[in-house]
Amino acid sequence: QVHLVESGGGLVQAGGSLRLSCAASGRTFGNFVLGWFRQAPGKEREFVAAIKWSGLSSDLADSVKGRFTISRDNAENTVYLQMNSLKYEDTALYYCSGGYDYSAHVPRFMRNYNYWGQGTQVTVSS
Repeated sequence: QVHLVESGGGLVQAGGSLRLSCAASGRTFGNFVLGWFRQAPGKEREFVAAIKWSGLSSDLADSVKGRFTISRDNAENTVYLQMNSLKYEDTALYYCSGGYDYSAHVPRFMRNYNYWGQGTQVTVSS
């Protein structure tokens, strides 16, 4: 079993930065994947970023490439989402997700993730 707790959301002006954290506890190891999804009001939950616990593979959605980075600190059992140059359309509830994947890449689909955090709100004012 894995337990995920997000933190770091808040209100920021467009162009600003935020860093989200996801602390993981439980059975995490090399093939465990930690990801971030987000859901804006009235929209479906969408993939943002993911990284393998081993660090050998990561991925970012096209909409955030060049602005967001994902990283992990294995010693702290924490994954970070650094969000720079935030836009109004980045406003959403951000969820940390976790799952096991044995392929060479990180998955982008919700069905590949079995564990979810409670979500942290990111609001970008224009």
